[in-house]
Amino acid sequence: MSHGPDDLHGPFEGPEKLLEIWFSPSPDDVPDAASPDSSGRTGLRKVDRNVWEEMLNIVKCQVLSVVYGDDMDAYLLSESSFFVSPHRLILKTCGTTLNLLGLPRILEIAATRANMHSVYRCFYSRKSFMFPERQLGPHRDWKQEVEYLDNIFATGAAYTVGKVNGDHWLLYLTNPGDTSLPEVPPIDPDPCDSQWLPTDYTIEILMSNLSASARAPFFSSLSPSDDPHTHAAALSQQLGILNIFPPQVTKLDAYTFSPCGYSANALVKWGDELTSENKVSVGVKSDKSREGYYTIHVTPEEGWSYASFECNVPSYASNKNRSIPDLKTLIQRVVSIFQPGRLSLTLFISSQDNDTAEESVEAAQRAFRMALVDPQIAVHFSRGDMSLSNARGPPTYRRTDKINYEFGGYDLAFASFELIG
Repeated sequence: MSHGPDDLHGPFEGPEKLLEIWFSPSPDDVPDAASPDSSGRTGLRKVDRNVWEEMLNIVKCQVLSVVYGDDMDAYLLSESSFFVSPHRLILKTCGTTLNLLGLPRILEIAATRANMHSVYRCFYSRKSFMFPERQLGPHRDWKQEVEYLDNIFATGAAYTVGKVNGDHWLLYLTNPGDTSLPEVPPIDPDPCDSQWLPTDYTIEILMSNLSASARAPFFSSLSPSDDPHTHAAALSQQLGILNIFPPQVTKLDAYTFSPCGYSANALVKWGDELTSENKVSVGVKSDKSREGYYTIHVTPEEGWSYASFECNVPSYASNKNRSIPDLKTLIQRVVSIFQPGRLSLTLFISSQDNDTAEESVEAAQRAFRMALVDPQIAVHFSRGDMSLSNARGPPTYRRTDKINYEFGGYDLAFASFELIG
């Protein structure tokens, strides 16, 4: 990750601040849904890049590159990522960035550039900081962050999930702010039905204490003639990052930082009708194909090593497309690359049916446990490291926390694990 002037003289804060703002329930509900521009863009995707860059200057980060997809645009930042959909923005920033200070400008841009004058829902979350004393502005303390958001939103609620004196996850969310907007359609509980799709689904894997062998590839001394994107592309293939999802449906944008660090955004095509010939590069889009994302950020320094993985491609897609990994396989693929000593997982999923939601989060908890406690996890560690082995041989984890939460229209599965050894 990019280190700012203050970070050069001390540890870098890897855990990100994640701000997600919905201005309508879906792309079909934005004011100009029926009148796209010549490129097919509607809503917030019509806003010029330079306008977003001006907002990001407030946050204290810069755009490194952009990938334009069919349904969303992925901005790779000097400190993490920014995703723009017609109806939604996701701003994820690490280090000492001032994430929340960008919110007032985002609301102004949405109103003046996209005719969106109200927020449907807002979510702000983060893992507990490693070095909270280094944060700036409202990010110095969770209470200050909550107060800042409460001054903007009247319907917000704040939660702490996990051990206050250990790794925990902090969440602030609002209820739908405009009752005149159409309700999100209910989810069909039958995953075999072709119409069954979760409205919103996000998995996060937050990893710390990475093994020495997993950290080593993310140190590099690039010469002025080296292209950080080209270097990162080769590294992504070498480590298996490109194969987390099938390469033929993945559009990856990665960057290597010098002397260390790595970031990547990926747009992933998924859906019933995608085949090996239906490649991203061709730009083929069927009625049933959809576009999701994943993003990875790595801080490899010993003492504060950290890697994060976030993805909104639902694991249920694997029921229709076997090339899409199920949740257990996805977790194992990610964990095998970074080999953490500790990790937290969150699955945040929307639901209109409490019984279905309970089944979904319990299924997620089972997948978490099977992925990490099952001895077969050993076969996924491609670069052996003796520090990962306990007395019995293969690397195994034990669960240290399991929490399920029910919010208004959303449900959360949270679990934390640590390496045995």
